[in-house]
Amino acid sequence: MNYFDLPKIDLHCHLDGSLRPQTVIDLAAEQKIELPSQDPAVIKEMMVAPETCPNLQEYLDRFALPIQVMQTKESLERISFELFEDAAKENVKYLEVRFGPQLHTQQGLTYAEIIDSVVKGMKRAEALYDIHGNYILSLVKLLPIDSVNDIIDAGVPFVGKGVVAFDLAGAELDNFAHDYVEYTQYAREQGYRITIHAGEQGCGQNVYDAIELLGAERIGHGVAIKDHAEAYQRVKEDVVGLEACPSSNVQTKAIPELKAHPLNDFHKDGLAVTINTDNRTVSNTTMTDEVTKVMEQFELTAEDYKQIYTASVEQAFASDDVKKHLMQFV
Repeated sequence: MNYFDLPKIDLHCHLDGSLRPQTVIDLAAEQKIELPSQDPAVIKEMMVAPETCPNLQEYLDRFALPIQVMQTKESLERISFELFEDAAKENVKYLEVRFGPQLHTQQGLTYAEIIDSVVKGMKRAEALYDIHGNYILSLVKLLPIDSVNDIIDAGVPFVGKGVVAFDLAGAELDNFAHDYVEYTQYAREQGYRITIHAGEQGCGQNVYDAIELLGAERIGHGVAIKDHAEAYQRVKEDVVGLEACPSSNVQTKAIPELKAHPLNDFHKDGLAVTINTDNRTVSNTTMTDEVTKVMEQFELTAEDYKQIYTASVEQAFASDDVKKHLMQFV
C-alpha cells in the first residue's frame, strides 16, 4: 500500500508545534531575535522532542523557540500557510489546526488580529492546493482564565469562516473540567464546536467529565479510557471522536510503546478513532508517517483505513459541502 498517496485527514495538529526550522531562522532574523545557530539542523534539534521524554513537560519545552517568532501578523500568516502547504503536499485533504491566541500577544497583537492572520494563511493555501481546513481556538490551561471569553468573542466573526471549535489544552490535572464549565458553555452558545484534550496524561474520569460537563464532541488523545469503563462506554455510546496521536503518545509516555497503543482495540470495537500528527515538528512526523506506523504495527487492511478515514470525515468540524467533497476520495 502506498501510504503517501492515500487521502488523509488530520484533526489534531498544533500550529506552534509544526514550524519549518528554516522559517524559524528567517523570522528570527527579521525580528532581530538571536538564535544559537543559523543551521536548520541545529534549530530542528531544538524543536524536536526526544523519542521518549521523561515527562510531558520535556515535550512542551520544545514549543518555546517557535513561540518567540510567532508574535507578528506576518509571521503567523506565513507559518499557517506553510503548515497547510506541507500537509497538502503529502495528500492531506483536510486539516484542523489548533492554537492558543494567548501565546501570541507579546508584541501587542489583539486576539482578533492573531486569529485573522492564521485564517488568512490557511485560506491562501486552500486557494493554491487541494486541501480544506479550519482553525480551533485552544485555551492553554496554565494561562490566565479571565481572558477566555475575550478569546471566544474575538473568534466569533470567524466562526464558520475558518474557525470552528474551542479546545482546552496544556497540562492535565485530575478533575480539571469542573473549572471550565461556564467557558465551554459560552463557547457553545457562540456557535463553537467543542474538542477537549483529556485522558492523555490524566485519568479516564477526565474524558467522562469533558463529555458530561463540557459537552465535548471529540477528545484529544483519550487513551486513558482503556482503564475507565464508564468513560469508555460514554465515548462509544455518544460516538465521541478520539483524536489519536500515536508518535506523540509514545514520546510523552502516555503509552510505553506503539504496540501498546489502544487505538487498534478502539477501532476494532467500533469507536470513532482517528489518526493525527499532534505536532509535525516537535514529534518529527507527518500524516504519512503516522498512518504508516499504525497500518504496519497493527497489520490493518485497506478496509480498516477506509473506516478510519470515514470516521475522520464524520468527526470533522467541516461543512456538509466539504464533507461531501472528502468522501469522494474513499
